[in-house]
Amino acid sequence: MSDFSYEVTAQSGRGRTGIFKTPHGELETPLFAPVGTRATVKALTPEQVTELGASLVLANAYHLYLRPGDQRVADLGGLHTFMRWTGPILTDSGGFQLFSLADKRVVDEEGVTFRSHLDGSEHRLTPAKAITIQENLGADIIMALDECAEPYDRKYNELAMQRTHDWAVQCLEAKSRADQALFGIVQGGVFPDLRRESARFIASLDTPGIGIGGLSVGESKEEMYSMLEVLDEELPEQRPRYLMGVGAPEDIVEGVLRGVDLFDSVLPTRLARNHAAFTRNGRVNVRSAALADDPEPLDDACECYACLNFSRAYLRHLAASKEMLSATLLSIHNLKWLMDLTHELRNAIKDDRLAEFADNTLRQLEVSN
Repeated sequence: MSDFSYEVTAQSGRGRTGIFKTPHGELETPLFAPVGTRATVKALTPEQVTELGASLVLANAYHLYLRPGDQRVADLGGLHTFMRWTGPILTDSGGFQLFSLADKRVVDEEGVTFRSHLDGSEHRLTPAKAITIQENLGADIIMALDECAEPYDRKYNELAMQRTHDWAVQCLEAKSRADQALFGIVQGGVFPDLRRESARFIASLDTPGIGIGGLSVGESKEEMYSMLEVLDEELPEQRPRYLMGVGAPEDIVEGVLRGVDLFDSVLPTRLARNHAAFTRNGRVNVRSAALADDPEPLDDACECYACLNFSRAYLRHLAASKEMLSATLLSIHNLKWLMDLTHELRNAIKDDRLAEFADNTLRQLEVSN
């Protein structure tokens, strides 16, 4: 039996640091997990991701089920061997991708019938199948199948929440591997009463951790923060809370202030491929002509490989020339920048100065934006 215990080690306000144990290593929270949707963090090698300070990476069951196939990954030794990542891995069940990508999606009480966005082939995903796929992939943390709904439709959110609850129970019943931690997922849109109901039900299942789904899907930031405050009052403190698909710097800070422990997002690498970079003074458009003769690094406080070795002028040249190195260097920078942010948040919590650190950081981000 694997140990998936979570220990809160320090608190500052509602923010906390903790240690979550997994078979492939301990995770110190709060943390940001780079997304390796198709078993790769885009433009980077596993060694580069490790050097950035990442302790957890995310892969996606929906995409890997469609290609190359979860059974093929299992036959090749599981995700850790397949992608050569030695640390903990989390796989999403694919619920969000069914919401955002799948064609001709039909949802019923037993699961989802959909057509692949790759070739139009028809597939059926049930809670039990979602578990089978993730057990084949072999991640340390796996997610229950959930239904992500448009945030403002109350009637549909009630239905989707109930399905999410029923499916979470079925996922628990289908789970057979003791070396994987299954997280339930809270839904409920932007409706406080539904969020409370969902939090209480998912918490009652006693899963090792709890995912917070259905946020950052079209609602305002203020509404997202409000829902996190509602959930902070309801979710058990001795289990990690995972805010799914959220990775903007200000959202990470606001989430930590409201008791969130784990974050993931494609945002830093997607911005990198679109020639944008995080800095203390806001996002920088690296294609800007104003950088053509700039000898300074992207952020002189950053110690990533890109900032220590290359000028803004060179990065602008790479972006303008559509060189592949541009995506690599900017991905290194953006991910390191978020790793540094979460490291600073952990230190601020340990020193009981989270409120001051968060206020200063958010003020700077607001001014710069």
